[in-house]
Amino acid sequence: MTVATSANAYDFIVVANRLPVDRKIGADGEPVWQRSPGGLVTALAPVMENNDGAWVGWHGAPDETVEPFDQGNMHLVPVPLSAEDVEMYYEGFSNATLWPLYHDVIVSPEYHRTWWDRYERVNRRFAEAVSEIAAPNAVVWVQDYQLQLVPAMLRSARPDVKIGFFNHIPFPPYEIFAQLPWRARILDGLLGADLVGFQRQSDANNFLRSIRRLRGHIVRGSAVHVHDDAGTPTHISRAEAHPISIDTQRIIDLAKSPEVQERAKQIRSELGNPDTVLLGVDRLDYTKGIAHRIKAFGELLDDGRLSVGQACLVQVASPSRERVGSYLNLREEVEGLVGRINGEHDTLSHTAIRYLHHSYPVEEMVAMYMVADVILVTALRDGMNLVAKEYVASQDDQVGVLVLSEFTGAADQLRHAIQVNPHDIDGLKDAIVQAVEMPEAEAKRRMRIMRRHILSQDVTRWSETFLRSLSNEEIEVGAEK
Repeated sequence: MTVATSANAYDFIVVANRLPVDRKIGADGEPVWQRSPGGLVTALAPVMENNDGAWVGWHGAPDETVEPFDQGNMHLVPVPLSAEDVEMYYEGFSNATLWPLYHDVIVSPEYHRTWWDRYERVNRRFAEAVSEIAAPNAVVWVQDYQLQLVPAMLRSARPDVKIGFFNHIPFPPYEIFAQLPWRARILDGLLGADLVGFQRQSDANNFLRSIRRLRGHIVRGSAVHVHDDAGTPTHISRAEAHPISIDTQRIIDLAKSPEVQERAKQIRSELGNPDTVLLGVDRLDYTKGIAHRIKAFGELLDDGRLSVGQACLVQVASPSRERVGSYLNLREEVEGLVGRINGEHDTLSHTAIRYLHHSYPVEEMVAMYMVADVILVTALRDGMNLVAKEYVASQDDQVGVLVLSEFTGAADQLRHAIQVNPHDIDGLKDAIVQAVEMPEAEAKRRMRIMRRHILSQDVTRWSETFLRSLSNEEIEVGAEK
C-alpha cells in the first residue's frame, strides 16, 4: 500500500461498501449520479458535506471501472467489484454468512471457505484504496459488517492514520459469534480501529466478551489493550455505544411542506379514508418481522377486533437482495399472507392490506408517515431502525402512535413507544389495539417526549460524538487504569 501525495490526499475519509450515489439516466439521455436513499447515506451525507473529505466505496455496477469523481461537496472514489466479487463477498459472506449470524441466526448462516477468501481479498482492495488517498494523520471512518477486516489492514499499512469503525447491525452474543470459523480474524480486523462503535451498549458488551474469550487481550472497561503475537502492547482499541440517528430537520421540513401535506391527504383519500391507517415500512428482509405483523393484523380482522374500512394496513416492502434464496422465500410467504387476508376480508370499496413492493423517494415516505395513525416497527432484530425515528420526526401534530419491537436499537431511546415482543403474536395484537384505541392526550404525551429526544439527538450529534470520541488521546498504550 502507498501513502497519498498532496495532490490527492484527504484528511477525512468515509469507507463503505457502497458510494452514496446511484447512476440514473438524465433527461438528455446521458447518465447522471444522484444521491442514494437509505439509512447509511442519510446518516453520513451531511457529515461529508460539512467536511473536506472523500468517500470510498463500490459504485454499484459489476465488472466496470469508474474513475474518481465529485458529486456535490463529496469526492467519490469507486472501488471496482466483479460479478464474482458481488456473488461471493457481498451476497455470499456478507449477507448469507454474517448477516444471519449477527441477527441471532433467524435463518441459518452458510460457511464457505471460498466466500471467506473473497471477503478477505475485497476488504484488502478497499484498504488499499484508502491508503492511497489518506493524507498523513488522516481520520478514516469505516462503515459496517462488509468491511470488518479493513481497520487492521489499514493500520498495518498506515499506522499514522486514526481509524474508526461503526457497526450498523447488531453484534451477537459470544455463544452465537463463536460459531463463525473465522471469528478470530474478524475480531483482529475490528481491533485495528482506535474506536469501534455499536448501536447499543449490549452490542459493545458482546464484542468485548468475545475479545476476552477468544483473543486474550487485556480489557479494562471499554478499552482493549491490544498486543502483538510476542505480547508487546501495540495500541488501544475502544468499544463504545454510539446510537445512530437521522437528519431530523430534513424530515421536519418535508412534513411542513405544502406539497407533502397535500400528498398525504391524497394518500388517505386513495385508501378510502379509513378511521385508522396502520403503516409498516421495511426492506423485504427476514429480520424485519413483516410476516409477524401481517399475521397479527389478519387475526385481529378474523377476531372482529378490527374491521376493513375501519382500519387499513399499508405495508411498504422495498426490494432487497432478490438473488438470495431466503429473501425469495420470504417474499413468497409475505405475498401469500397478504393475498389470503385480502381475499377473506376485502370489500368492493376497501382493502385490508395495501402491499407495495417498491422503493419510494423520501418525500413520498414522509407523506405516508403523516397519513399513518399507527406505525408498526416489529423487527425480530435490528441494529437501530431509522424508520421509527423518521416517523417520530414527521409527527408535527404529535398524535401518531409508534409500536416498536424491543429488539431494535431504537427501543433504547424511544421508551415511550408501545414496546412489544414481535414473536408474541397475541401480545402484538393487543399492542396494535392499544395503539388504535389510545386517547389523543396520551398519544400526544408519548410523542412529545420521543420528539424531544429525536430533536436533540440527530445525525449531526451522532457523528460529532463519535468523531470526538475517536480523537480521544487520554489512554496511552500499556497504561494501567
